[in-house]
Amino acid sequence: MQRPADTASFGIAQQPRPADVARWLAGRQWPVHPLAPGRKTPAANCEQCRVRSHYPSSCPCHAQGKWCHGFHSATTDLALVDAWWSREPRAGVGVSCGPAHLVVLDVDAHAAQVPDRDRLLPGIRIPEQVDLAGLASGFDTLALLAAYRQKPDPAEDESTLRVRTPSGGLHIWYVNSEPAVRYRSSTGSSPRTALAWQVDVRAHGGYIVAPTTRTAAGVYTPLGAVREPAPLPAWLAAELRRTGHVTPRVSPVPGPRPHRPARTPRSGGAQAFLRPLIETVRACAAHAEGTGFTEKLNRAAFTAGGLAAAGHLNQAEARQELAEAAHYARPHQNRRNGTIIDAALSAGASRPFHPKGLA
Repeated sequence: MQRPADTASFGIAQQPRPADVARWLAGRQWPVHPLAPGRKTPAANCEQCRVRSHYPSSCPCHAQGKWCHGFHSATTDLALVDAWWSREPRAGVGVSCGPAHLVVLDVDAHAAQVPDRDRLLPGIRIPEQVDLAGLASGFDTLALLAAYRQKPDPAEDESTLRVRTPSGGLHIWYVNSEPAVRYRSSTGSSPRTALAWQVDVRAHGGYIVAPTTRTAAGVYTPLGAVREPAPLPAWLAAELRRTGHVTPRVSPVPGPRPHRPARTPRSGGAQAFLRPLIETVRACAAHAEGTGFTEKLNRAAFTAGGLAAAGHLNQAEARQELAEAAHYARPHQNRRNGTIIDAALSAGASRPFHPKGLA
């Protein structure tokens, strides 16, 4: 990113204050939102939002200038940014990727059981003669994908902003130069949409931790001299399209239609049906274990998947609500929570669900 003045880290002299980083990013028209001090997760909702189940997109708190629901509240309003970081100067900075037209590859280096070779690069068959000895992280699968396409490894791309994470991973920032094409976020462990094992995609429906943000584990540190995201390489754009990351846009149909229009999802009734299940997930926060958390989260997400498949819910919004409830109950296992939610949503989507009164 272009450096204002002199800088060793992120466009601001010395170690920048979170407020300065947030203000600078918002000035670039990249919506920002606060992260909990010392953590990489969004700042907590207000008390009313913690106890009331509702869609983030319809939350009245946003109109009141509150930061509820993470990236759903992200803003470029400098007065609001100043107010937020004056209220909590220690808050980290999150960037809402979709509105900023960012596509960020989040390469993980966590210790994890390596899956079967047919799950390493979704849609690409890796022959048995390919030696995978030593493969252990997203760095390896991303390099393998690049090698298959005979392209440079994005992790070594010195033309774009790259940020080392405290856990040893890497964020590779790109800008989508074709905003008409919307890329969706994904996790590398997802059974439905994934670019590569242990390589997450941060785009629409997701956020990324801003460089220089400090957590208990360390600092998100920019690498090299480049501070500007480069355009998303054409070959990566093609891979994202191949792996189902492009969100389809519905074009308006000209003229009147001769048959009855499609039914508008009755989200209010579906929410009333789903809310008790989500509340059982949130209630698990009272105890660290022995609450059947996984089973309850799985049941809620499966039900949401069925309701969404039947047209009663917006799946992206339901997933966000499930993720927030899971984070409230088990804040230290977000990756596992996401895996449970994605798998259950996928399973539920195969069985559209029409509760009595909503059909």
